[in-house]
Amino acid sequence: MGVQLRADEIFAMSDRWVMHTYGRIKLAFVRGEGSRLFDVEGRSFLDFVSGLAVTSLGHGHPKLKQAIVEAAESLLHTSNYFYILPQAQLAERLAEVTGFDRVFFANSGAEANEAAIKLARRYQVKSGRAGRYEVISAINSFHGRTLATVTATGQPKYHAGFEPLPAGFRYVPLNDLEALRAAITDTTAAVLLEPVQGEGGIHPCTPEYLQGVRALCDQHGLLLILDEVQTGVGRTGTFLAAEQYGVKADICTLAKGLGGGVPIGAMLATEEAAKGFEPGSHASTFGGNFLATRAALAVLDVLFNDGVLERVPQAAQRLWKGLKGLAERHPKVLGEVRGLGLMLGVELKVPGSRFLNGCLEKGLLVNVIGDKVLRLLPPLTVSDEEIDEALRLLELVCEECASECQDSAS
Repeated sequence: MGVQLRADEIFAMSDRWVMHTYGRIKLAFVRGEGSRLFDVEGRSFLDFVSGLAVTSLGHGHPKLKQAIVEAAESLLHTSNYFYILPQAQLAERLAEVTGFDRVFFANSGAEANEAAIKLARRYQVKSGRAGRYEVISAINSFHGRTLATVTATGQPKYHAGFEPLPAGFRYVPLNDLEALRAAITDTTAAVLLEPVQGEGGIHPCTPEYLQGVRALCDQHGLLLILDEVQTGVGRTGTFLAAEQYGVKADICTLAKGLGGGVPIGAMLATEEAAKGFEPGSHASTFGGNFLATRAALAVLDVLFNDGVLERVPQAAQRLWKGLKGLAERHPKVLGEVRGLGLMLGVELKVPGSRFLNGCLEKGLLVNVIGDKVLRLLPPLTVSDEEIDEALRLLELVCEECASECQDSAS
């Protein structure tokens, strides 16, 4: 990497040359180990963000490192004009653990969702229903940053400035089956939902709702697309969150934790839904390359063979119980605790920026959504001791915030 720069030099270089699309926190990390990150100044931080649910095995996992090294020493990329062994192996493994029949590989969640939208529309065309093109998604959803997926996202703030948006999208409230029923028309092609809304504030679907959506899709000949970009790959305690709902989608999308930090996205489909695509229908230059698929195979190996996935519910219960206790002890600071598995959110009754900065000062990395919801996404490999440490640090921040509230009231 050459000469190590100071933090202020890194900040200045980035601010000068990198396009200003992120509101960045003044930290520059240079090394990671397990659930910890170390910045350029040598400070240690307990990582309960995981790169936004990406570093599913934490940092520097030996099996993931070995897979990346082996790819670098043999072959990184050819083209999808040719057969790629680890791609085929990964597709087979994903089919085995999910029950889907076909996989399309991309590089991100947005690309996987874009592919899903295209597949749903083209499936309807090839099924003799060319007038069906509209996709219904939920208010407060988040599905990506391409023009189509940002339009599918049910949050107007992400639409601003990109008008005119593509036609063919409408939005309904989450967990309101009657609203969805009323929104279905002769032009509806598919319903696109997150089992747990991530960027929308950690709002899970209710089982009754998701099961009802499946029934409505069957009744009207619609495809059900489940966006498991954030909830998938074990994040919620099962490989797919939909497993806990007893619901099988027609199309499912994955990304984030699938590569453990190496970019990869995947769109999974039933054999029937996959009929919408044929050679030339869709493609991705980098999708499913040697590096990404070898990394993902290593992630799945660790999840299923090293006991990581089966431990997630236990770790989640420990964190959930601790957060509920914090909320009970500090009702002026914290509100409702919600989520699924190791994807948890807590309503904040104090400014989110204040709470976030308090955590950073104590060496805990967390994420705050919309300045009002604390989002916790620790690595799936997080230990009980690290969960307890995070809870102790959160307690200290809560005590500070509660004291400030008392001072301002007096």
